[in-house]
Amino acid sequence: MQIKKIKGIIIKETYYKESSKILTILTKEYGKIGVLSKGCRNIKNKLRIVSTKLTYGIFDIYYKEDGLSLLVDVEILDELKSIKNDLSKIGYLTYLLDLASQVMENYNNEEVFNILESAILKINSSFDPMIITNIVEIKYLSFLGVLPVLDKCSKCGKTTDLITINADAGGYLCKDCYNQEYIVDIKTIKLIKMFYYVDISKIKELNITDKNKYEINEFLENYYNQYTGLYLKSKNFLNQINTELFQNK
Repeated sequence: MQIKKIKGIIIKETYYKESSKILTILTKEYGKIGVLSKGCRNIKNKLRIVSTKLTYGIFDIYYKEDGLSLLVDVEILDELKSIKNDLSKIGYLTYLLDLASQVMENYNNEEVFNILESAILKINSSFDPMIITNIVEIKYLSFLGVLPVLDKCSKCGKTTDLITINADAGGYLCKDCYNQEYIVDIKTIKLIKMFYYVDISKIKELNITDKNKYEINEFLENYYNQYTGLYLKSKNFLNQINTELFQNK
């Protein structure tokens, strides 16, 4: 059996027998796969350190399309120290991994992994984790088949005089279709559309006000709850972080 090099990140580790682990890895090439790390719980085993959750690298494995693959070696691409030393960032990364895992079950595409990878590296480089996470959330809505209407009024199709965005309406609303919905800042309207099209890997800086951050995050929270059918426990922790953040502003 040929050894394959697969880029990925470990999202789960489960003890197996006396000295091994079964690793769940999100990969670029094959989506979510199960890999046996044989003997990795032994102190002197070379796979011990790299067979842990949040390990990001190139995995050398004997790949099996059906059943468990076998781990041979790992080349660490980035130790993600900035994330692993910050509880808040760990929370965002855990949520992003959960979200990407769910998206891959519906739409296994390399672009899903590419978006995730770019987001992880930006958060590790100290970019605002909430903003980066919101960008990923908007992009993933397309793969889930429930992208909001971002180029015209969601009710009448008008492309001018757009004054707000609303989860109940499924996207933008123009002034003629507005019916007492909360009116977001005009920059929030522009940012949400920009988030969908931006290449995360090419972002150099983020200058976004707390008001815009709050409105974008609030819209996406409501939209995901109404249209995706996803329930991720990791999101509860983020909600606590965000509530405390905005209350302290």
